[in-house]
Amino acid sequence: MRKMEIGMGLLFGSLSYLIYIGYDITPFIILAFLLYLLYVISRKKGLINITTAQKTVENIKFSFDDIGGLETPKQELKEALEFLIKSNVVNKMGIRPIKGILLTGPPGTGKTLLAKAAAGYSDAVFIATSGSEFIEMYAGVGAQRIRNLFQKARETARNSKKHRAIIFIDEIEVLGGKRGNNTSHLEYDQTLNQLLVEMDGMNTQTDVQVLLIAATNRPDLLDSAILRPGRFDRQVKVDLPDKDSRLSILQLHCQNKPLDKEVNLEEIASSTYGFSGAHLENVANEAAILALREKSRLIKQVHLREAVDKVILGEKLSDRAKNAQTLHRVSIHEAGHALMSEILTPGSVDQITVTSRGNALGYVRHTPKEEQTLYTKSDLEREIMILLAGALSEELFLLERSTGAANDFQKAMELTQRIVSCGLSRLGVISLELLPEQEFYQVCQEIIKELEAKTREILQGKNVLISKVVDVLKKKEKISGIEFREILSAHKEMSA
Repeated sequence: MRKMEIGMGLLFGSLSYLIYIGYDITPFIILAFLLYLLYVISRKKGLINITTAQKTVENIKFSFDDIGGLETPKQELKEALEFLIKSNVVNKMGIRPIKGILLTGPPGTGKTLLAKAAAGYSDAVFIATSGSEFIEMYAGVGAQRIRNLFQKARETARNSKKHRAIIFIDEIEVLGGKRGNNTSHLEYDQTLNQLLVEMDGMNTQTDVQVLLIAATNRPDLLDSAILRPGRFDRQVKVDLPDKDSRLSILQLHCQNKPLDKEVNLEEIASSTYGFSGAHLENVANEAAILALREKSRLIKQVHLREAVDKVILGEKLSDRAKNAQTLHRVSIHEAGHALMSEILTPGSVDQITVTSRGNALGYVRHTPKEEQTLYTKSDLEREIMILLAGALSEELFLLERSTGAANDFQKAMELTQRIVSCGLSRLGVISLELLPEQEFYQVCQEIIKELEAKTREILQGKNVLISKVVDVLKKKEKISGIEFREILSAHKEMSA
């Protein structure tokens, strides 16, 4: 450092003397600038940063056992990784090594965790990055970053004296989108082309075998060239967990938390239909926060149930329903939803609440007896009738509707459009592209009006029952499904 300071002092002193005697120092300034430019290029290998934000892990202490649920994706990954682990046997059988595995599924389902566990299972060097790291406005930079990524994977494996390396690219749709869509410049296409070249040349490196694992929640955006066999040879679907998987995930995330002996995680798993693994982790975390807030040493069932509501709708907003008239209307609205749900699907109501959360003034949580992936026309019509019941309950007992049903109507219209688009309406099998918009809208309106009439007919004459539910809601703000069914049973006995 001192030598540099002395050198800089001598340099400035010499330049000052030359200026003093009237010498033109412009050539010296130009020369100094060129030397500095050469220095930058030699040190950084270019004026543009070609490195990416990569996380390299050489010793993975993470296994498939550390992931709750996802038994089918884990089994598929293990089978694919056997080709990597038993490469000698695979080569003798003349089997081409697997080059890529594509993980697809909704956000928060554990795709990144599966990739990390795959590295631990195969004892490979693990390098994680994101698709957005390769996109630049300068031509050629993304392609260079791709080359550097694969080169780094091989060098890291050699330095660690390993023969396997796994590269994980999250959000691969950013990097591997369909070519030709970005006509402003070809940087996207060049980067994808380089990735395809690297994947084609993977088997030329005999000392280090590289496996590319990519994740996306939008496989429809990917270019067809990247999906063909020989590049991504395996496509593993990582879907939302079912009830048993949700229970396994909850148990995993509650291992390090002090649970009360009476906590029933099976009940929480049943009431979290549609939750991803990330949602369930958040439920366990929010329950612990609620227990801490109440200065409770143990996490109780009430904390977990409250956490589920918070994850679905957000934090409580105590000042949203102060008005007694508004509270009365919200109670009637939610009672209509719950009653229609219980009539059409007995035992489906898990909880009714008029506590304001997020954008919702009230909420009815449902627990389906069987988790469906396929819906009939009757199933969709029942869902629509439940959605319409809130506004119709207001109309029947308060003589007019309110703006609180806007979200219900939007969801009802989406389900109605699904009925038409799936060929379940009077139009039969259709093409949405060829069907006039006016006719499409007219058919949806017919379905809505027909289901409104059925819902109104069911709710008529239920004044006394709804009034009882409303009275309890206004006092307690929350009714469990068991309490709600007890109210219904008591009303039936009185009516009999």
